[in-house]
Amino acid sequence: MKLAPAQLAKHLQGNLSPIYIISGDDPLLCQEAADSIRSAARKQGFDERQVLSADASFDWGSLLQAGASMSLFAEKRLLELRLPSGKPGDKGAAALLEYCSRPGEDTLLLISLPKLDGSAQKTKWGKALVEGPQTQFIQIWPVDASQLPQWIRQRLSQAGLSASQDAVELIAARVEGNLLAAAQEVEKLKLMAEDGQITVETVQAAVADSARFDVFGLVDAVLNGEAAHALRMLEGLRGEGVEPPVILWALARELRVLANIALQYSQGISLDKAFSQARPPVWDKRKPLMSKALQRYTAQRWAQLLMDAQRIDAQIKGQAAGSAWSSLSRLTLLMCGQRLNLPSE
Repeated sequence: MKLAPAQLAKHLQGNLSPIYIISGDDPLLCQEAADSIRSAARKQGFDERQVLSADASFDWGSLLQAGASMSLFAEKRLLELRLPSGKPGDKGAAALLEYCSRPGEDTLLLISLPKLDGSAQKTKWGKALVEGPQTQFIQIWPVDASQLPQWIRQRLSQAGLSASQDAVELIAARVEGNLLAAAQEVEKLKLMAEDGQITVETVQAAVADSARFDVFGLVDAVLNGEAAHALRMLEGLRGEGVEPPVILWALARELRVLANIALQYSQGISLDKAFSQARPPVWDKRKPLMSKALQRYTAQRWAQLLMDAQRIDAQIKGQAAGSAWSSLSRLTLLMCGQRLNLPSE
């Protein structure tokens, strides 16, 4: 059954359901929803945690085995299933249907996947997740431009801060719809605010105090095809202690959008319509940069670069050989349009 994100906190104060599904494309909101479920599970005695990642080579039988097996270290267990593609395939669909019909005893299953479109929700496995009697399906919707200032104000309030309308609008303009960046700005402002008051001057000072090389600047340089500048920024981020997952998240986010828009455009959909349908949305200010980047490669090539990003994720997790930093440098240059024959490690 469906559970609105706004109702999640109250729901988690009671008895937990056997299965939770978080579906959405915003990394911050999805992560925070998952964190709240994990926290509630720990409070209710789910002390053991097991994570399964359903990649292309995933054995779906392991999901059913994990649900049927007894916990080795605790009476209750949190089982997490991550489905980054959002498409389980025939074997995965059958496994999900079977698990939803017979959830594991003393096991809470948390499934994370991208937004399920209407056709996916009409499949048997989609209906089992969305409408199942023992499931709680949480659909995370993006915050659109008109809602962003209010979202930022609520975020500031939760941090014990209050801000002028001009200050809120300045933050919104700076982050351009990126909620993770907005959350980071709020954390930074907590350290700089005097008496919990945020003014335009406070925000401007925080911007001036930002790291010389920021991740969003790197993304803009990449989209603009500034290979040498982007590589210097990447090395600067590394020197400032920014971790590879943060950089990969920013690059992969753009790759997903570029690959999707390029595919739609190749199918005869106008660029303006593809931009309007993009998730996350492409802001007007960024459309020239995105258009410039789209001219470099075909849809197939953008999809291949997205696969490269997945390989880097495996390197970061120690699941693939090679240096993640070297691979990030290579991906950065390729996204800029360079055809250099660089080593992949």
